[in-house]
Amino acid sequence: MAAAIEVRSISKQFKLYHEHYTSLKERVIHYGRIPYEPFMALEDVDFDVEAGSTVGILGHNGCGKSTLLKCVAGILQPTRGEIVTRGRVAALLELGAGFNHELTGRENVFMNASILGLSKRDTAKIFDEIVAFSELERFIDMQVRHYSSGMYVRLGFAVAVNVEPDILLVDEVLSVGDEAFQRKCIERVKKFQQEGRTILFVTHAADLVRRICERAIVLDHGKLVIDAAPGEAVRVFRESLHGGELNEPEETPEAEAASPEFVAAKPEVTNRVHITNVAIDHPGLRLNRTWMLPDEAMTIRVSYHATERTDDILFGIAIHDENGNHLFGTNTRLLGVDVPPADGDGEMSFEFHRVPLLDGTYLVTLAIQSSDEGTVYDWREQQARFEVMNPSSTNGLVSFPMDVHFGEPGMHLAEGTGA
Repeated sequence: MAAAIEVRSISKQFKLYHEHYTSLKERVIHYGRIPYEPFMALEDVDFDVEAGSTVGILGHNGCGKSTLLKCVAGILQPTRGEIVTRGRVAALLELGAGFNHELTGRENVFMNASILGLSKRDTAKIFDEIVAFSELERFIDMQVRHYSSGMYVRLGFAVAVNVEPDILLVDEVLSVGDEAFQRKCIERVKKFQQEGRTILFVTHAADLVRRICERAIVLDHGKLVIDAAPGEAVRVFRESLHGGELNEPEETPEAEAASPEFVAAKPEVTNRVHITNVAIDHPGLRLNRTWMLPDEAMTIRVSYHATERTDDILFGIAIHDENGNHLFGTNTRLLGVDVPPADGDGEMSFEFHRVPLLDGTYLVTLAIQSSDEGTVYDWREQQARFEVMNPSSTNGLVSFPMDVHFGEPGMHLAEGTGA
């Protein structure tokens, strides 16, 4: 199938001026000699988007995502390289882009539709559909300068999707709309997918990429880091957010020892019993990958040292998501595990037979306390971490094992009652 979008080794350079001359005289005197610093917003970005496919663009703030989308839309011209699009392109870019604030919502609908190639007659035929989708019937004859951010998004998206584009470009403005409208937009996007239209969109929502994309592109400082299946792209994107290395791990023992799963902790010498090291082990490490797959086993080993014999202790563990939400917590007392006295160096481990988590980076808190939890010997708050990468299209936070069966109505009920 032919590519709907071809991006051929494009680069985009901007000039960052550090001197600002405001008067006409200053501008004339310094014309052509104003010092500036070149800034490469995009550098040698190269990819294709097949017709009928949906591709997400992920990256941290300032990595060049929106600049890339504007280049594809034709709003910006690349400094080097070439972009080819095939078919009518509709773009929903930053908030309020393409709107004239002095005009009403009605007038802006006709103006935007004409920019996208529709005649006034054709726009009039779909005008009611646009307004109904935006849910702005009461405000359509109001100047858009009085619109809220959510109203901007509603009207802009309604125009973009109702002009029946071959290619839809969407920046991350959808996060501004309310939850109900976001669901409505996703439903329209899925309808576009069924109709075979091409969609390229920028987002920070990794879950959204997994739900609706065939593949995703990750940008970092203007460079294309990876073009891969959603799960793999999301993993690399999250590594970049945490400041990790974006290269694949080297196939050496040193790579395993240096991975984020191994966190060496400096002992607190004032603590009677203190943690000296934390190591997280899972099957992926033996396959030269730093991340886990859903439902894989995991062992968290805690090395500790007691400066004097201590009989009354427990070990506790808690797991949190990236936002600090508490997902799981327990300790040896709650588990009914007898803890031997700590005397000198020792090691204990928490062994998880399977970890039923989906995509994400998860943080581990570890503690050594007295059995009544009244004395804290050592506490490491969210200092260790592990990562899960979900290769399937299932979305959410937790993996629920399940089977799907088909049969005659009432069959399972009859089996369950012994009939």
